[in-house]
Amino acid sequence: MRSFKIGSAFGIPIKLDVTFLLILPVFAYLIGMQVDVWIETLNSVPFNANLDAAALTDGNMRWYLGIAAAVGLFAGVVLHELGHSVVAMHFGFPIDSITLWILGGIASLSDQPEEWSQELLIAIAGPIVSIALGVLSFGALHFLPASLDTFRFVFGYLALMNFALAAFNLLPGFPMDGGRVLRALLARKRSFARATQIAAEVGKLFALLLGIVGLLGFNLILIAIAFFIYIGASGEAQRTVMNAVFQDVSVADIMTHDVHTVEADDSVAELMERMLEERHTGYPVMRNGSVVGMVTLDDARDVDPVERDAIHVEDVMSEEVYTISQSSNAMDALDAMQEHGVGRLVVVDEADEMVGLVSRTDLMTAFDIIQSTGVSEEPKIPGASGQSAP
Repeated sequence: MRSFKIGSAFGIPIKLDVTFLLILPVFAYLIGMQVDVWIETLNSVPFNANLDAAALTDGNMRWYLGIAAAVGLFAGVVLHELGHSVVAMHFGFPIDSITLWILGGIASLSDQPEEWSQELLIAIAGPIVSIALGVLSFGALHFLPASLDTFRFVFGYLALMNFALAAFNLLPGFPMDGGRVLRALLARKRSFARATQIAAEVGKLFALLLGIVGLLGFNLILIAIAFFIYIGASGEAQRTVMNAVFQDVSVADIMTHDVHTVEADDSVAELMERMLEERHTGYPVMRNGSVVGMVTLDDARDVDPVERDAIHVEDVMSEEVYTISQSSNAMDALDAMQEHGVGRLVVVDEADEMVGLVSRTDLMTAFDIIQSTGVSEEPKIPGASGQSAP
């Protein structure tokens, strides 16, 4: 997601995704349009707010209320994510950032807890914060004087929405909070990977039901949430199993030791011949015995066939060379490839000298072999890897 930092709390960067800038005005508009409905709800049992509907809907007041309520809602989402984050940091899991986007908020943990009690406490911390905000907002609704009806309306709306946010996130839609609570409880007597598999299957079923409800009600937000729950459940399930399979596997175990390289001053035509002959689609580029770049089939294909004899590899290669230590875990290599958007890494030793090459294909092949030979005791999960929604 494309995002920019707007501040920080407890040392955690708070970011806004560009999609948030689209959804905030939409929420403000929808709340403003429904001010009458919310006033009627807040004036009924059990709230008995006695709000002045005429004053709160006069002129542009409904739009001011919509803006204030929307900002307050997303501030609550940030606090919800901070609840997760503070507890996670207490257990020693750093938080990379909290990002507000079109479907709510995401706290990005640098690592995932595999102790069930820790995950349980981290998962429920967010809903507990939302419930606390709901209680405080409900108190403000009743203790503020009637002359401050605009504030009372906003707090009343936030009371309702924070209670709803807590309840929704506790539904078993893994990887939402409720799904993580379910996984934590399942992991008490099962392996972490097996608990993830079960929670992911429940989450995907929940996503399908939510998607059907969204389709029947023509609710695009519910459909979008269902889609991301399904993708998130599948993705996290796969990642958990890969973590289990690669637990004791180093980069040195799976890398290619006999590395084929090309020289920087080779022509692109020569490179294409090498690729055809050796069935490789990417090479480290060498100059005077040192790696100076990486070149791939895509780089070579961009050159017009009639010019390939005149164009050198150094003219089309990428000068960004990403390396990884041979002693690193295999999952670290996969994470690095995903972070940098590349398909292979140069493997180096303690002296920072190239000793091999590891590719995404190497990782996937090793994963398939380890599972097929039964080296991993974790269960297989076919296909596919705390978020709060406003």
